[in-house]
Amino acid sequence: MNKFREGGWHILLLLICLVLLLPVVFMISNSFKTLQDSYHSMLQIIPLHPTFSNYTTLGRQIDLLRLIWNTFFMAAIVTLGKLITGLFAAYAFKYFSFKGKKWIYLIFVSTIFVPFTVIMIPNYLVISKINLLNTAPGVALPQMCDATGIMLFLKAMDKIPKSLIESLKIDGISSHMILKDIIIPILRPSIISIGAIFFINSWNEYVWPTLILKDKSSFTLPLALQNYISSEGGTNFPLAMALSTIMIIVPLFIYLIFQRYILNSISNSGLK
Repeated sequence: MNKFREGGWHILLLLICLVLLLPVVFMISNSFKTLQDSYHSMLQIIPLHPTFSNYTTLGRQIDLLRLIWNTFFMAAIVTLGKLITGLFAAYAFKYFSFKGKKWIYLIFVSTIFVPFTVIMIPNYLVISKINLLNTAPGVALPQMCDATGIMLFLKAMDKIPKSLIESLKIDGISSHMILKDIIIPILRPSIISIGAIFFINSWNEYVWPTLILKDKSSFTLPLALQNYISSEGGTNFPLAMALSTIMIIVPLFIYLIFQRYILNSISNSGLK
């Protein structure tokens, strides 16, 4: 009976993996199809007439290196900002006592439940007022702080005894030195895993950059993808799939490099 149950769980996990991976497989497959084949045999995994022409066409039509750099640069700025603000805020909430700390933390956490559409227009008006439209800082600034990062860093700091931090303070070691020489080295795996998750999310960001960026020279990859799937630019399915395939390379590469930290961070977050 136990073996039967284990076999059932294995089948269920296999089905879940297939459901998650099939869209990616179809995307990559269609990126090597001609326009005609993509519409007549969209769900056929092996292309009837495999071709690299979609990738060469993309290379001629758009500046891929600039798009990749723009996307990487903006994602890196947002990730760095979220890590710095999250780490500093978590350190303050964890090891400092000040009036109203509990209520301030609840306000921070409550921002998680505020839909993006609610704050999108106010953010746009602020960015427009300070003349940051069509710039990387204009895209990054409203995303530089994330309550999720604060919560994750607070959880990671649970493994650092408060008595250790208090004894260091009694010895006259400044909070700056404690954070730099004690907290950050201990939390390095968590910082890497949280940073990787933030980077991947920022890499795929579409709605907010669409509002801020108007100059094609500052476009990111998701915005460039719009040219091949929108009514304005027409729909070229194979080119869109080819660009989508290119888009997943960097996030996949980052995940493969840091997967050990990401998986350890996720598994340790549920353990005391």
